[in-house]
Amino acid sequence: MNDQPDSATELRARALRLLARREHSRAELARKLAPRAESPEALDVLLADLEKRKQLSNERFAAERTRVLSRKFGAARIRQDLKARGIDPELVGRVSAEGELARARAILERKYRAPVSTREERAKRMRFLQSRGFSSEIIFKLLSARGGD
Repeated sequence: MNDQPDSATELRARALRLLARREHSRAELARKLAPRAESPEALDVLLADLEKRKQLSNERFAAERTRVLSRKFGAARIRQDLKARGIDPELVGRVSAEGELARARAILERKYRAPVSTREERAKRMRFLQSRGFSSEIIFKLLSARGGD
């Protein structure tokens, strides 16, 4: 394997290949490209240029990541994932809990077909939804509404 750092052209090509596969946050892309860059300054210049050309966007990454994760997780878990990937806290704060009750209901219905019949089952479902990042308020609304099932 070649131990020499990539030239600016090779580093740009590598970055574009990564971005062609899926959206990346600036921090993620920097972490992946850092071992191949000639210097941290060269990497910063490349990332700034990609952002200027709208080929790299933390906003686009956050929107796409939120869309993908919202099928399985609640707003709290999505926010945690975005923070871990180096997204600006202001951008993370825009992840709304809008439609969270409907998402929680859909996730619960996919996982459990039968209605709740015992306290133990209800507690199990509460823990399941909590582990998926749903708020206590949403969980109680959903399971108290389903309690009559």
